[in-house]
Amino acid sequence: MGSLVRVTNLQTGQTAVMRITDRGPFVPDRVLDLSVASAKVVGVWRPGTAQVRIDVYAAPKPIDEGGRWCVQIGAFSKEKEALKLEEHLEHKYQTANVIEFTGPTGHWVRIRPLNDDKGKAVEIAKELKPEEGEAYLVRLD
Repeated sequence: MGSLVRVTNLQTGQTAVMRITDRGPFVPDRVLDLSVASAKVVGVWRPGTAQVRIDVYAAPKPIDEGGRWCVQIGAFSKEKEALKLEEHLEHKYQTANVIEFTGPTGHWVRIRPLNDDKGKAVEIAKELKPEEGEAYLVRLD
């Protein structure tokens, strides 16, 4: 999260520099999802996939050093479903900040523990059992 990378299409040589802003991909045998704009620049938009080289220019602090953390619990195509989950989680985690917002793929729900504490985020992620998918940690810095 937050790393600055250059992606090069190995077949065409087309490149783009971008920042990693979310977790994924969630498709086996893939290492990176691109935005539509980045996919067009790199020449991946029409074929959908390509062999690429990823060069890392800059990365945030190592994952084990501090950081601000939250738990990603859901992504929904319908805002109503996200708000329903948000309301449920607000009652369960009264000391945390439960937020619903529009993300790149729909309406997202996250739980931000007090002080964005990693230890508490780990505890929350372990006890949550979503109906589909899984809860996972997201580093905010």
